Amino acid sequence: MEAGAVAYFEGAYVPVEQARVSILTHAFNYGTGLFEGIRGYYAPEEDNILLFKLREHVERLVRNFNILCMEISETPEQLEEICVEIVKRSEFREGVYIRPICYKSELSLGPRLKDVESSFCCYVIKLGDYVDVKSGLDVMVSSWRRLADNAIPSRAKCTGSYVNSALASTEARQAGFDEAIVLREDGSVAEGSAMNLFMVMDGRLITPPPTADILVGITRNTVMELARQELGMEVVERPVSRTELYVCDEVFFTGTGAQVAPVRSMDRRVIGEGKPGPVSKRMQSLYFDIVHGKVDAYRHWCTPVY
Repeated sequence: MEAGAVAYFEGAYVPVEQARVSILTHAFNYGTGLFEGIRGYYAPEEDNILLFKLREHVERLVRNFNILCMEISETPEQLEEICVEIVKRSEFREGVYIRPICYKSELSLGPRLKDVESSFCCYVIKLGDYVDVKSGLDVMVSSWRRLADNAIPSRAKCTGSYVNSALASTEARQAGFDEAIVLREDGSVAEGSAMNLFMVMDGRLITPPPTADILVGITRNTVMELARQELGMEVVERPVSRTELYVCDEVFFTGTGAQVAPVRSMDRRVIGEGKPGPVSKRMQSLYFDIVHGKVDAYRHWCTPVY
């Protein structure tokens, strides 16, 4: 962690290295935590950090409390304030990543959810590009399947469930690829290891629906809105077959970490011309302008820290 970084832990702002949990903590033993990932982009023209869709991230976190039977003392408004405050106190002047976590903080044994105490914490780190967003990614379809909603729901960013993502991502990297695509148990496409997926085919933007065991991503929703409003594209949410990814015109990932990341090959098959396609590049350019506060029509999506 960076020197000087501040965290919110047990109701107070503390140096990040002091934010520690006991090995007896329920979330440490059972993966019973919910988290969000929020990016802050540095805008040098105004010497400010802009947090992208802060409210939407907090709203999703709070909405998913019901899945893991969580209650905390902080209000949604206070959660937003905490995210801003830890960046401000850390005095960053570059791109950052904020990780709010609600977790079962009780020091107890037993894999249960109801009537187990929950707490909230939050930290911030510096972060640049999570994946290569310029030249395009080489990806593979993983042998690991995405968790089913009726097993461990992917719509909730549950700490324990990301072992599934780690297995898929690790398999891909060990095989010489940049990223993985995970399928559902029925063989249809879910998403990337930890990011949503879009393909362009016949002039339409196509993505698996929320019922396809995916995270209903905030960047995903953003891209769908921008495609309709700014690119004039038809956006279709429907099941996607594996081989459609081999024959489509373009594929790209979206997510807080991935941002808008084009794919150039799939299972060693070239996608399109083997480089970021026109839709991917237009969407990426528009997205980066928006998150850096350069598009007035979408400025309300950006929360200034300073």
